[in-house]
Amino acid sequence: MKIPFNKIYFTGNEEKYILDALHSGKHCGNYSYGQKVINLMKSKYEFGEVYLSPSCTASLEMGAVLAGIGPGDEVILPSYTFSSTVNAIVLFGGKPIFCDVDPTSMNIDVNKIERLITKKTKMILPIDYAGIPCEMDEIMQIANKYNLIVMQDCAQSYGSYNRNKACGTQPHLAAFSFHETKNYNAGEGGALVVNVPEWEERAYFLQEKGTDRRLVLNGVKNKYSWVDKGSSYLLSDILAAMLLAQLENEEETKMKRKLITMAYIELFKPFVEQDKIKTLHPKSYQKINHHAFWVIFDTEENKVSFMNILREYDIAAYIGYLPLHSSPMGLKFGYKPEDLPITEDLAKRLLRLPFYTELAETGLEYCIDVMHTVLNKIYN
Repeated sequence: MKIPFNKIYFTGNEEKYILDALHSGKHCGNYSYGQKVINLMKSKYEFGEVYLSPSCTASLEMGAVLAGIGPGDEVILPSYTFSSTVNAIVLFGGKPIFCDVDPTSMNIDVNKIERLITKKTKMILPIDYAGIPCEMDEIMQIANKYNLIVMQDCAQSYGSYNRNKACGTQPHLAAFSFHETKNYNAGEGGALVVNVPEWEERAYFLQEKGTDRRLVLNGVKNKYSWVDKGSSYLLSDILAAMLLAQLENEEETKMKRKLITMAYIELFKPFVEQDKIKTLHPKSYQKINHHAFWVIFDTEENKVSFMNILREYDIAAYIGYLPLHSSPMGLKFGYKPEDLPITEDLAKRLLRLPFYTELAETGLEYCIDVMHTVLNKIYN
C-alpha cells in the first residue's frame, strides 16, 4: 500500500459549485461564491472583516501594507516558520527579529518576546504550527503594553481554538491558507481577517489594486479611481466555489482527521512515556483542527532511520521547516545558527507524519502497524 504525505480530499459539491461559477461568467474576485465563503466564515467564527486572497502569502503581504510596515520597522516572529511569514515583512523593508520556540508547541516562546522589543518594534507575527494555537492572550497583553500590532499567521489553524477563542479572532490581523495541503482546499487561496474596523475600507482599496472599486460595486460612486497603493489581492470566484464546498463540510472533515491524531498519539504513547520521543499534544484549553502531526525524536539519527525505513514501505514522512535564522537569507540579516539554539536543535529532530482526510478511511491501520514495527526496530 502506498501512503503519500498529503492527498486532496473532495467533499462532494466541488464540481457542482465550480461549474455554476464557471457558467456565471463572473470569474474574478468578490462575486457570489466569494461572498458566500466570507459570510460563512464570519457567521461561524465571528471574525471582523474577511478578504479572500490568492494565498496566505498574499494575505500576509496585504496585512503588512495595512499595518504600515516600512524600512527599519522591526517585527518579532519565530524562526521556525515558512518563508512567506518573513517575506511579507522584508518585502516592504521591515527587519525580522527572530525568536526561539516553545518545545511543547513549536510556536513562538511568549516568555522570550518582551526582551526582543525595542523602540523600532512595530509588530509581533506569531504562527500556529500544525494547527496548534499560539498563546494569543499573552501575546496580546504584550502588544497592548507596548502599543504593537499583532498579525497572526493562521495558515494551518483554520477552525482551531485557544481558551474558547477561535484562531484569528483576537489579533489586529490574521492570515489563513486554503492551499491544497491544508484541511480545506481551494487549490491556491487565502484570507486576511481584519479585526480593526477603522482599517476595513482601506483593506478593500489595497485588495483592489489601490482603487476604490468597492465603492462602485456598492453603488456609492459611478466610476473608480486610484486612491492608494495596493495589488491584486483577490481570489477568483471559481476557486471560491471550490472552497465553499470544502468549508461547508468542515465539521465532518475535522472529525475524520481527529481519528488520525488520536491514532498517532496512541501509537507513540509508550515512547513518550519513556522520554524517547515527544509528539504534538494540545493543551487542555486548546481545541485543534487536526491539521498535521509532528514527532521529535531523541536523536537526528533515529529520525532519519525512521523516515528512511518508512520509505521502504511506501509511507511518506517529511521533515519540518528549516529554521529561517540560519538560512542563507537569515545569515544576511546577521544571524548565526547558535543564536536560537532550541529552534536549531528541535528542527533537526522533528518529523511530520502523513496526514490527509482520506487516511482516516483508507490506510491508517497499515500506517500504524508499519510505524509500530519500525519504532520497535529502532528502540528495541
